[in-house]
Amino acid sequence: MQTSNMLAGKVALVTGAGGGIGREIAVAMATAGADILINDIGVSLTGEGGSGSPAEQTKQIIEQRGGRAAISTESVSEWASAKRSVEAALDAFGRIDIVVNNAGILRDVIFHKMSPEDWLAVINVHLNGSFFISRAAAEHFRKQESGAYVHMTSTSGLVGNFGQANYSAAKLGITALSKSIALDMARYNVRSNCIAPFAWSRMTSSIPADTPEQKARVAKLQQMTPDKNAPLAVYLASDAASHVSGQVFAARMNEIFLMSQSRPIRSVHRSEGWTPDLIAEHGMPALKASLLPLDRSPDVFSWDPV
Repeated sequence: MQTSNMLAGKVALVTGAGGGIGREIAVAMATAGADILINDIGVSLTGEGGSGSPAEQTKQIIEQRGGRAAISTESVSEWASAKRSVEAALDAFGRIDIVVNNAGILRDVIFHKMSPEDWLAVINVHLNGSFFISRAAAEHFRKQESGAYVHMTSTSGLVGNFGQANYSAAKLGITALSKSIALDMARYNVRSNCIAPFAWSRMTSSIPADTPEQKARVAKLQQMTPDKNAPLAVYLASDAASHVSGQVFAARMNEIFLMSQSRPIRSVHRSEGWTPDLIAEHGMPALKASLLPLDRSPDVFSWDPV
């Protein structure tokens, strides 16, 4: 199957498509034949300011390559504006078939110093934004009995990371949202999947590079360009992936991972029931060998990208 027409006749709404991973996904989907609604409000990494110019740049790239694109500069973090973005796709192209929830900001702070404002800002864009855009599109997907969601999650949520309680919580929440969408909308032939992308982009440019070790890590990350995530997004949005739903993938350089989801790994049983003392004496020692380590994403993905 040729990528060049894998999304022919479809309309995709890509949030945060003014740069980085979102732009590469939007361009790749346009190359695969889709019409693109570019959603981007042009804010800074921390969610401040606002300019439509990044979206305009993405639109120019798509049109220079023979594709069709329109722009919405509405925020994803408000229900009314999210609905307007979906309506913009319908106004421009008459339908909507694909939603890519990619928009995001960062407010990295160690947990005990994180302000409520830092927490809410990140949750509102990532988690609430993914819900609002997805929910606004759901009515149209349900009526036409087809549609595909591709959500950007992160190993910061799937595994863990320092100083990202807000981001990690939002990203792990998105995986649960995706699974719920997949379950609830399967009857309408609608699919929902997640990608945990690895890429050097604006979202990772805030990683410190002060020590030799940090500089070496950043150098590795810089090899993982945002476009490496786009082929998987195109595939998951296409009819070729009609049998794939409720899954979590990761894309890292030239590697694609199917990620595990929470399932029981070991149990202990006592017919008489448990007391706290019995748990301490017998229950936890039996489970101890299966306890998961307090690791982070770089500990799990510890080898060099190839």
